[in-house]
Amino acid sequence: MQTLRIGLIGFGYWGPNYARVLSELPGTALTVICDPRADRLAVVAERYPAVATCQSLDDLFARNDVDAVVIATPASTHEALVRASLTHGRHVLVEKPMALHAAGCAALCDLADATGCLLMVGYTFLYNAGVRKMKEMMAPEPFGQPYYLHATRTNLGPIRQDVNAAWDLAPHDIAIFNYLLGEQPLWASAIGTRVLKSNREDIAFATLGYTGDVIGNIHVSWADPNKVREVVAVGSRRRVVFDDLNDAERVRVYERGVSAGDAVADSYGEFKLLVRDGDIISPKVAPSEPLRNQCADFVRCVQSGEPPLASGRFGIGVVRALAAIEASMRAKGAAVEV
Repeated sequence: MQTLRIGLIGFGYWGPNYARVLSELPGTALTVICDPRADRLAVVAERYPAVATCQSLDDLFARNDVDAVVIATPASTHEALVRASLTHGRHVLVEKPMALHAAGCAALCDLADATGCLLMVGYTFLYNAGVRKMKEMMAPEPFGQPYYLHATRTNLGPIRQDVNAAWDLAPHDIAIFNYLLGEQPLWASAIGTRVLKSNREDIAFATLGYTGDVIGNIHVSWADPNKVREVVAVGSRRRVVFDDLNDAERVRVYERGVSAGDAVADSYGEFKLLVRDGDIISPKVAPSEPLRNQCADFVRCVQSGEPPLASGRFGIGVVRALAAIEASMRAKGAAVEV
């Protein structure tokens, strides 16, 4: 297949990782890196002397060697950059979120359809081998009825200046929940606080409600010295744990569960519980780099015309949930429809 020529917009916090992957990925050619800061482009020139640089989008879009762009800039800039890229006929892979409101996301998806360009959002955890294994372990028969999911994503920073901790960290876990359950939440309830005395919430606790009374709980924090990256799914027959920081046992499966029996209770307040006991297993998770997997899927989908796992439409669902979380935070935890 023809080599996909890619321009990278942004060489700040996450851009260098994209530059490394794109410069090594088969079937791609990193042709230009765009960043308004001369000092960052000086780093590019040193690391990638064969890659062209520019400081303006006009210069990037004027080139005839850019089929697609990867956008790795602050979240507040994404919507305008995606719109400009699609308008100029470039396929787009943008870091999450693609816009800060659902209406903007929907407009970008419509624009992508109108221009015939692929629009993909960078939810890297959907391309994490541990999360993929987690979904495999949650197959209906062995997992049983889903009860709830819980995610913890904490660390000391890095503190963003354009979005709060919920918008920065929770998109990962919302995307994981939606992927694991195969649906979007119906409602959200959340509270947040500003312990670091900034103008944005640095800690948040959010609960999402899915069909069948399944709930997903998310805790995110920029102010916790204990770095945690964990997702737990509990069903009637299994408990599955994904720990992204545990290289030895990325996924653990507890073959234990409890469900309500059909027998009539002998007295008021008693329930017949069926307890299932079993082994604790650690399935093999083949090592791979999520960002590389994500970029490879982007290239594959551009070349084949297939929709990516983290499509623009999938991204709308995540942003709708985030908007409901923020609205609930403003309402001191009141439930808000997604």
